[in-house]
Amino acid sequence: MIKDYFKLAIENITHRKLRSFLTIVGIVIGIAAVVALISLGQGVKKVVYDEFQKLGTDKIFVTSAVGFSGSSGLAPLTEKDITVIKRVSGVQEAVGVKFASGKIESHNEQIIETVIGVPSGEQYSLVEESYNFKYLYGRPLKQGDKYKVMVGNSLYSGKRFSKPINVGDKIIINGQRFDVVAILEKMGDPDVDNGVVILSDIYEELYNTKNENYILVRVKSGEDPLVVAENIKKDLRNYRNVKEGEEDFNVQTTDELLNSFGIILNALTAIVVGIAAISLFVGGVGIMNTMYTAVLQRTSEIGIMKAVGAKNDQILKIFLIESGVIGLIGGIIGVIIGIGLSKLIEFVGRIALDTVLLKAYFPWYLIIGSLAFAFVVGTISGLLPAIQAAKQNPVDALRYE
Repeated sequence: MIKDYFKLAIENITHRKLRSFLTIVGIVIGIAAVVALISLGQGVKKVVYDEFQKLGTDKIFVTSAVGFSGSSGLAPLTEKDITVIKRVSGVQEAVGVKFASGKIESHNEQIIETVIGVPSGEQYSLVEESYNFKYLYGRPLKQGDKYKVMVGNSLYSGKRFSKPINVGDKIIINGQRFDVVAILEKMGDPDVDNGVVILSDIYEELYNTKNENYILVRVKSGEDPLVVAENIKKDLRNYRNVKEGEEDFNVQTTDELLNSFGIILNALTAIVVGIAAISLFVGGVGIMNTMYTAVLQRTSEIGIMKAVGAKNDQILKIFLIESGVIGLIGGIIGVIIGIGLSKLIEFVGRIALDTVLLKAYFPWYLIIGSLAFAFVVGTISGLLPAIQAAKQNPVDALRYE
């Protein structure tokens, strides 16, 4: 019976504890690295996916081709681009968002962080929804809020200044004094958590620019965001007088942004997992070496089993299952270490990097797949030694010294 093969395999492994332990180290390292890296990658992907779910699929982002972080290129986005976009069929509303680095002063201390400029009135709700602003204390910005500011959670918690900033305090942004009207909850976006949010007209006054960093578009209910995005591209090409394929702007739906992120993350995960697979290869070589040694040491035992009627396929199964069990034991230990390692990285990341994006996630298929993979690696590594054992001649095996 199959359970007898596994029982015999475990007995043989426990009889050679030190050798077995040294053999599985390579498998343990490889599986631990794979589990830790994939779980962290899956965790980041899940956090981002959940945030995009909150954002909704009815949003489109329009950015300048010079990059998302700047509006000083050859073709920056302007209010005229917003006007063109608002006229596109299927567009419900479109608003511009501005941001740049700024000098923020509080309690006689100074830091350089992101200053975000957002529109007021009815347009503010779209930005609020997209950023998923939540207010720990205070109120949202409203129309007519001159020199009022919302501050990120890190400024309130004292992580950026020696003293926390509270509602009612005054801070200085690029030399201008502002009253704090809100403390935002922690979001995981460093630009918001470490920065400040003011109204667009005040931002234009501070930075002497009307250019937008990006334009946020809401699609009408029932409209296909992909179709609307293509219409926006077409109308912006006509307005900007550029040919298809030579656009100086980018238009992406939330689904397209999520897919782009997924492709990049999957590629990075594949690279690091490929590096970790080297450890699995080394572990497989170790198992093969151990099984070859086991075949030599147990040659007489093989001869006795064959003399009492054991068939070649039974000898083959004994050694294959034993090597597979070695791999499985290494896999179990590796999974446990990998889970612990990824949770440790998550904890350290939250403390050191102050981010909620770094999160470990352990889907069932990762655990089961890792264990199955470890067993398969062990089995394959023991295949050649098992074949050699099965082909032993009973007479020669019995005479082996």
